[in-house]
Amino acid sequence: MGRAMTAPMITVPPEWTEQAALWVGWPHLREEWGDALEAARAEIAVFIETASRAVPVKVACGSDEAYASAERALRDCQDRAVLHRVPAGDIWLRDTGPVFAETGTDRSALCFQFNGWGGKFVMPGDTETASAIAAAEQVKATRHDFILEGGAVDFDGAGRLLTTRQCLLNPNRNPGWTEAIAEAALQRAFSVSQVIWLDQGLRGDHTDGHVDNLARFIAPGQVVCQMASGTDDPNKERYDACYDSLLKAGLNVTRIPSPGRIEDAGGQVAAASHMNFVITNGLVILPTYEDVFSLRAVEALDPLFPAHEIVPLPARAILAGGGSFHCMTREVPKFPTRRTA
Repeated sequence: MGRAMTAPMITVPPEWTEQAALWVGWPHLREEWGDALEAARAEIAVFIETASRAVPVKVACGSDEAYASAERALRDCQDRAVLHRVPAGDIWLRDTGPVFAETGTDRSALCFQFNGWGGKFVMPGDTETASAIAAAEQVKATRHDFILEGGAVDFDGAGRLLTTRQCLLNPNRNPGWTEAIAEAALQRAFSVSQVIWLDQGLRGDHTDGHVDNLARFIAPGQVVCQMASGTDDPNKERYDACYDSLLKAGLNVTRIPSPGRIEDAGGQVAAASHMNFVITNGLVILPTYEDVFSLRAVEALDPLFPAHEIVPLPARAILAGGGSFHCMTREVPKFPTRRTA
């Protein structure tokens, strides 16, 4: 009788490991941005120029107009930022792009089903983005049959995964999922040994509570989350509940100031978060929305990243589209062995 075949171990390198590239989305759906489009492009251009000093940047352009406008905006860093024409509804590559992983001795681009954040924002091209980026990176795509956005999960590289019930157990994603069913699916997809459940994400979050706006791993077993800023912070109870859950999970937890109450152009609470930072080679790029609590957040993050420079950049216009820096990026780890598909 032959030996039973065992599935190879899957490892998603954490974001603080060395990166070969950073994909960044370029906005192009004017109906999704309205008056904020050009301001968002200007903020993203500054982000790309900053990130490209540390890591090669690949810009996902979902239309000919997007390509042309990105080419104009990024003229000063064209040697460090390469434009790619890929199908993409807009900029949110964290959710529509692949999750790069090591599978045994090979590389893999884990691609999941995508339904427009529970059917709320269905944009042409978004279901093709993951496979297109995998092909551009010459990495074999591994497809999974359940719905999952990359911003809904966070990894520490040592077997732990963070997520929220509000998103993963929402019936608008995978109807009928329980914690047990979800954990089994996540363990099969990522080979994680511990799924840590937080409850609700931020108020006003169009993604139904993505964890990358709530809490982030910064080292194995070490996580950072927020505390309320100002007396009118709309997420105080949710920050406190998140902190308690992380402590109960046995993690090393540090809290930093939130941006406080940030409203959109219509006066509604916006899901502004200092958790939506991007970690890349030697840099932590922090989104900012005002001038007081952002400085305190930089001071709090600095000792947590002794090998990185904390760079605060404005992201108020990007927030008008529903997310921030982490939402619009997807890192490509620098794998020890780089095999082509």
